[in-house]
Amino acid sequence: MSDTATAAAPATATSTPAPARQTALDPVTFEVLKNAFATSVDLMSEQILRTCYSFVIYSRDFSSALCDANGNTVMQGSGDIAVHVGTLHFQAKAVIEEFPDDIHPGDVFAINDPYRGGTHFNDVSFVRPIFSEGRIIAFAQNKGHWADIGGKVPGSFDVSAAEHFGEGLRITPIRVWSRGKFLHDVAQLLVANTRAPEQALGDLHAQSEATAVCEREVLRLVDRYGTSTVEMAMQETQDYVERTVRRRLADLPKGRWETVDYMDVDPGKSEGLVPIKIVMTLDGEGIHYNLEGSAEVVDTFLNSGYGTTFSAIYAGTKTFFPDVPLNSGFYAAVTADIGPEGTVVNAGWPYAVTGFCSGPYEKLMNGIFEIWSQIMPERAMACAFNLEYLLVGGRDARNEENPYFMWYDWMAGGWGGRSSKDGSNATAPVFGVGLAVQACEGQERLTPVLTTMHQIGTDSGGPGRFRGGCGVEKGGTLTDADASVMSYCCDRARSITWGIEGGLPSIPHGVWLNRDTADERFLGSIFSSVPVQPGDTFYRPSAGGGGFGDPLDRTPEEVLEDVIDEYVSVERAAEDYGVVVLAVDPELDQYEIDREATASKRAWIRANRASWLQADPAVVAEQYRAGEIGLLDVIRRHGVILDWGTGELFEETTQQHREQMSRRSAAHWAA
Repeated sequence: MSDTATAAAPATATSTPAPARQTALDPVTFEVLKNAFATSVDLMSEQILRTCYSFVIYSRDFSSALCDANGNTVMQGSGDIAVHVGTLHFQAKAVIEEFPDDIHPGDVFAINDPYRGGTHFNDVSFVRPIFSEGRIIAFAQNKGHWADIGGKVPGSFDVSAAEHFGEGLRITPIRVWSRGKFLHDVAQLLVANTRAPEQALGDLHAQSEATAVCEREVLRLVDRYGTSTVEMAMQETQDYVERTVRRRLADLPKGRWETVDYMDVDPGKSEGLVPIKIVMTLDGEGIHYNLEGSAEVVDTFLNSGYGTTFSAIYAGTKTFFPDVPLNSGFYAAVTADIGPEGTVVNAGWPYAVTGFCSGPYEKLMNGIFEIWSQIMPERAMACAFNLEYLLVGGRDARNEENPYFMWYDWMAGGWGGRSSKDGSNATAPVFGVGLAVQACEGQERLTPVLTTMHQIGTDSGGPGRFRGGCGVEKGGTLTDADASVMSYCCDRARSITWGIEGGLPSIPHGVWLNRDTADERFLGSIFSSVPVQPGDTFYRPSAGGGGFGDPLDRTPEEVLEDVIDEYVSVERAAEDYGVVVLAVDPELDQYEIDREATASKRAWIRANRASWLQADPAVVAEQYRAGEIGLLDVIRRHGVILDWGTGELFEETTQQHREQMSRRSAAHWAA
C-alpha cells in the first residue's frame, strides 16, 4: 500500500474472532491463562512507565495490548486509557496486511497512521510478533503519545490544519528492528522529524522493550503449557467475553434509542453547532449503532478517523459493563455503521484528525452514556467535561543551547451527576481515565512555565438533584522563553456540558490571556500559534459535569454542605438551587439556611424558569454586555450562547442549545 493511499474504513464493525463456542480447556487452566494474559499486558505498562523519556507518556498517556496471530485483541491492560480501546487491533492487522509473508522473529514495527485504524499522529505504536514453533502465535503492542511528531506548531496540534500534511509525520507500518537488528537509519528518520529527537528516541526504545517484556511472559506460558494450549486460551478468552456480553444483553429491554450531541463550530462555515447523531438498537443479535446523519468533515483538525470512532463506541459501551475484560470478543457483540467517508465521524484521508479527542470522540461517548442511562438507569450519568490540551512551545532561554520546549498540559474536570450520587470532582476525562494530572513541579523543571493557580472551580458543577462533579481552574505565567506560541485543543465553549433528567449545564471551556489586565483577551476553546511573550499570564477552567435531576429537588442541607466545601457559591446556591444561605462567619465555615426565604425563592424559580428559556436572546445578550446578569444566568436560566469575550450573540447556536436544554432539562421539571 502506498504512502498516499488509505485502507477503506469499514462501514460496519463486525465480529473478528471465531463464533463463540464452548470451552475446551479445563476451568482452572483457562482462568490461570486468562489472568496471565492480563498480567503480561500490565507488565508492559509497568515497563514503559519506568523507562519512558517523555513527561507525557510518564503521565500515563499510553496503552498496551496482546493480540493473537490474526491481530485480534486478546487482552488490554487494566490501566489503559479509553481512547486506545478498539484501535490496537486495527494497527496489528495493518502490520499483518503490509507484511503478510515478511514477518520474522526479532522484528518490531512502528505505526501511527490514523487512516489505518490509529488515533492521531502523536500516538506511536510498536508492534512485536511473538513466535513459537516457527510460526507467529501473537503480537505484543504498546502505544504511547509522543510530545511532538513534527508539523507546524510545537506539540503537533495545529488547529488550522484541514489536511494531515501540516499535522506531523505519518508513519505507515514500518520495520524498526529486523530479525533483532536495530535499524538505526529508520529510527533516525522517525525521530529527526520531531522537535525533541533525543526524547523521542528514548521513548522508541522504551516502548519496544516493553513489547519484549510481554513476549517473554507469553513464551514463559508456552514453556509451561505448550503452544497449542496457549493459542487455545487466547481464542477462548475472546469467546468468554463475547458469551458474557451476550448473556448480559439477553436480560436487557430490546428497542431503539437515539440522541444527538454537538461540537462547537465548523470554522469553514457560519456559526452553528455541529451535530453528531447516534442511533442504537438492541435486539437478539447484539448491540447495533448507526451514526448516519452526522455532519460532514469540519474545516479544522477535530475530525475523527474510523479507528477512533469505533474506539468511542466500544469505550462508551464498555463503561456500562465495567467488570467484563476487554478484547475482540467484546467487539464481536457490537456492530456499528459509521457511514461513508467524508463525515466528522469517518473523515478518511487526507482530512486532519489530530484533534478528534476533543471533537467527536467524547461527544460520542457522552451520547452513548445518555442512551445507556435510559437502559440501565441505576448506572445513569449526565455529560462529563471535555478533554482539553493546552500547549506552549518555543525556545527555553534558561538553557545555553536554547532547545525547543513543549509545555503540554491537560486538566482534570467534573463527570456528570448520577442517578444516586453527585458526579466525580476533578477526575481524568472519559477520553482516558488512566491519565494522571501532570505534576506542576515536573513541568516547571522541564519548561519555562510557572503554575500560578490549580484549584477546584466553584460553581463549575452543573446544578441538579445530584450535582455534576466540579472542574478545575489553572493559571500560569511564561518565564524565560523565546519565540513561543500557544495552542489549545478543546471544545464545549458553545456546546456546553449538559445535564439530564432536569439537570442544568456546567460552564464553558476557554483560555484567557492576561486576564484582568488592560491586555486581556479571550482566546476561546480552539486556537493555535498564538504568540506569547515572557511575563504573559494565562488562565483556563475545565468544566464540571452536567447535573442529574431537578436542582430544586436537592435538599437544602446538601446545598449548604456544597457552600461550606466551596463547590457552590452563596449566590449560585440561591440562583441555581433556590436555597438562600446566610453567611454567619465564612472564616469558620459557619453558614445557615433561611428556610422561609428558600421556600419563597424555589416557588419563584418554579413559576418563572420555563419563561426564562423563552426570553429574547438579543435582550439577554445586551443584559450580559451591560453587566446586569452573569455568564451562568445566560447559560443556565436563558439557554443563550455568546462569544464569552465580546458578548456577541450566536443565534443559531442558541436555538440548538435551547432545543437540547428543553429536551434534557425543562421537559423533566415539575409543572
